[in-house]
Amino acid sequence: MSIHKNHPFHLVDVSPWPLMGSLSAMISMIGLIKWFHLYNNNLFLLGMIIMLLIMYQWWRDITREGTYQGLHTFKVVKGLHWGMILFITSEVFFFISFFWGFFHNSLSPSIELGMIWPPKGINTFNPIEIPLLNTLILLTSGLTVTWSHHSLMENNYNQTLQSLLLTVLLGIYFTILQAYEYMEASFTISDSVYGSSFFMATGFHGLHVIIGTMFLLVSLIRHFYMHFSSTHHFGFEAAAWYWHFVDVVWLFLYISIYWWGS
Repeated sequence: MSIHKNHPFHLVDVSPWPLMGSLSAMISMIGLIKWFHLYNNNLFLLGMIIMLLIMYQWWRDITREGTYQGLHTFKVVKGLHWGMILFITSEVFFFISFFWGFFHNSLSPSIELGMIWPPKGINTFNPIEIPLLNTLILLTSGLTVTWSHHSLMENNYNQTLQSLLLTVLLGIYFTILQAYEYMEASFTISDSVYGSSFFMATGFHGLHVIIGTMFLLVSLIRHFYMHFSSTHHFGFEAAAWYWHFVDVVWLFLYISIYWWGS
């Protein structure tokens, strides 16, 4: 196939990764159901291993296209910008549904909840302990990723590397603290609508933190191998946008669920 073209757009080649990625996600979800009902996580772990292998190979291909093959032209990058903006917008509405459910129940507790909020028997977390520490961690990580972005635009390799590494470590630290908080929780997802709202909202946010940390880790590895320049670094820019979105969602979660809702 000829590599010459007379347009600035990227017509992607045939790839096995979308189909295989979908199948690995299906295997993981079936494995999750099996884990919940039969207490056997073998299929879930298999699905996750397959998904991680596919993610690695898919990202490798996109990195080659954008870094070495010169396929990410100005027009293509502009389209990627809009794609990321629309994706984050869809994520905003995803979290709005959780906040809607939380405020619907907390502002007018039904008679089944005893007409009080939080429901009787729920011992909520102290908002000035681990939740406040996690808030400070995410706010700090927002500063470090901005520092990294500005350092990259100024062609400062070492400061970009150091600040991006610090952001990844802060993301991992946040996840460890949230896992500890879950283990120490006195209620579960099945404890009234409070438990459902709390674990669905904070759990999905935690998942987004893990995804964002992986996103930034891939950007860190790519920066280490000098894939980015001051004018060509959309992969990192998209990761930074996503991380700022995660930060803002956490602020709303902290204020509404941990502080006001308790």
